Amino acid sequence: MALTSDVKDELTAVQVGKNTVRAAELASLLRFSGGLHIISGRIAVESEVDTPAIARRVRKDLAELYGVRSEVASIGAGGGRSKGESFVVRVIDGGETLARQTGLMDARRRPIRGLPNRLTTGSREELAAIWRGAFLAAGTLTDPGRSAALEVVCPGNEAAMALVGAAGRLRIPAKAREVRGIHRVVVRDGEAISAMLRLMGAGNTVDEWEEMRQRREVRATANRLVNFDDANLRRSAQAAVAACARVERALEILGDGVPEHLRYAGALRLAHRDASLDELGHHADPPMTKDAVAGRIRRLLAMADKEATDRGIPGTEANVPPGAE
Repeated sequence: MALTSDVKDELTAVQVGKNTVRAAELASLLRFSGGLHIISGRIAVESEVDTPAIARRVRKDLAELYGVRSEVASIGAGGGRSKGESFVVRVIDGGETLARQTGLMDARRRPIRGLPNRLTTGSREELAAIWRGAFLAAGTLTDPGRSAALEVVCPGNEAAMALVGAAGRLRIPAKAREVRGIHRVVVRDGEAISAMLRLMGAGNTVDEWEEMRQRREVRATANRLVNFDDANLRRSAQAAVAACARVERALEILGDGVPEHLRYAGALRLAHRDASLDELGHHADPPMTKDAVAGRIRRLLAMADKEATDRGIPGTEANVPPGAE
């Protein structure tokens, strides 16, 4: 997804001054992009990311924050993988110590399933860094619209709930859901998505996303108005057909007995079948108000219907075609 790539490219370039914030981002990124492995009897930390730029960011933070050397390997698409090339950052020497320091493992060498409490209760900068790391690891952003979403795939329910909690402390509504055994955290509200992107540091991308969102909203509004206008036109056309059919029947029923002023109003209606009552008034000579035109046509129809009832013949409704009532 182009938008997802744009966000990750921008987040990768975010400069962070505080080591505590960098550590929060790194811990989150490691948690959501990989895990612990046993290699040659030693605990290794691995992180699988989408781009070489993210891999370089991980390696830089590992070296500068924890003095840890890492190696990186490229994994091509294939083997059932649905995405393209990815990059694995691996720490073997000092992996167990790193796992403890970043909250991937507790003092008893047990893997931690969520995020360390010290991170999820940290400052707003640290909470935003948690989300930045999680998005760099496993996030996606879809186009604005009915199904717009900022989403992070999580390694488990505990990690998902920790991410939801971090969003809540940032006052952004996020929900955890599980689909086919895969845990995800999703932000769906458009304003909330924009706010989260800005907090993470993707200000340029959110401007582009907002512009797309506004264009789609304008287009949707225009489509609704067009549909509304079409419906009104259909109703107006049906009403005009029905009115003309009734006037024709009324003149037929009354024949020569139609008062001249009512005959004139009926003829005016038939001569300008698509015109509104106001327009009919302007066509009259001398001009009439629309109320005057409507009143005369109403009296013409009433007179004809009364005559039809007295004579036992069909009234003015008889000529109205089906669907034009």
